[in-house]
Amino acid sequence: MAAKKPGRLRHAEQNTASLFADACPLKISSQFDPAADVTLYAGDCLELLQSIPDEAAQLVVTSPPYNIGKEYEKRLDIDLYVEQQSRVIEECVRILHPRGSICWQVGNYVERGAIIPLDVLLYPVFAKLGLRMRNRIVWHFEHGLHCTRRFSGRYETIIWFTKTDDYVFHLDPVRVPQKYPGKKYFKGPKAGQYSCHPLGKNPGDVWIIPNVKHNHVEKTIHPCQFPVELIQRLVLSMTDPGALVVDPFLGVGTSAVAAVLHQRRAAGAEVVPEYLEIARQRVSLAAQGLLRIRPMDRPVYEPPPGSSLTSRPR
Repeated sequence: MAAKKPGRLRHAEQNTASLFADACPLKISSQFDPAADVTLYAGDCLELLQSIPDEAAQLVVTSPPYNIGKEYEKRLDIDLYVEQQSRVIEECVRILHPRGSICWQVGNYVERGAIIPLDVLLYPVFAKLGLRMRNRIVWHFEHGLHCTRRFSGRYETIIWFTKTDDYVFHLDPVRVPQKYPGKKYFKGPKAGQYSCHPLGKNPGDVWIIPNVKHNHVEKTIHPCQFPVELIQRLVLSMTDPGALVVDPFLGVGTSAVAAVLHQRRAAGAEVVPEYLEIARQRVSLAAQGLLRIRPMDRPVYEPPPGSSLTSRPR
């Protein structure tokens, strides 16, 4: 399968990684090993998936190539692209635990200026395999390419499927702050009591999370790197501690980092050696608490002190 373009850690982080990688407390394997904390497989994702036993993974999460002609992928006829994705998805369903989830994060395919949503093309593949869609999550971000003949794209989607109706889902670890935390019932038997959940609210199916661009703390030169925060929310809500998280298109290892940060196991495949080395370094740093990431609870934007408008601008 096509892989994403190789990248590298920032210079300072590379130096840190080289100093601390050998001290990583995790067992990292190059072949799938159920006893390993992390499997980083150098090769085609189908080869890795075929080595994983049936029903071993509690979460499969990935962002496959979008077939848009980037320098790190070979542009395919759209029908062939869906066919290739179907083979990977079929293997992912095989390794998925009955209480597990699959999250496929995709954008748009562009053909002669017209966009085709990849989640729409791939939905029938999952449905034919008997999976049930639980959410179509919209990931909204503020920065990206500026279009001149249509509105600039500022979102991608995560299509979340489960194998059965009895699936793992933990809402409390991913609750977000209430908009009106002090709101109370004003009448009825609960008058005067707080009307909101004390741990926060359900984040809903539109997630506003900055994408990894320019001065983002997690940035490598990878052009399509997704943020750890995005995958953390999926890992915390859809897996139990110790569960296996599998990413067929590992890239620079963001899904493995999110798994390691929350005491889950991880396995992923990558065909580009430079990518796999970056993933190994990032996982090692994450296990030691040294990897710089954007915290989950950080607001998207906080105006600097004294910058609030006190009168209508002219």
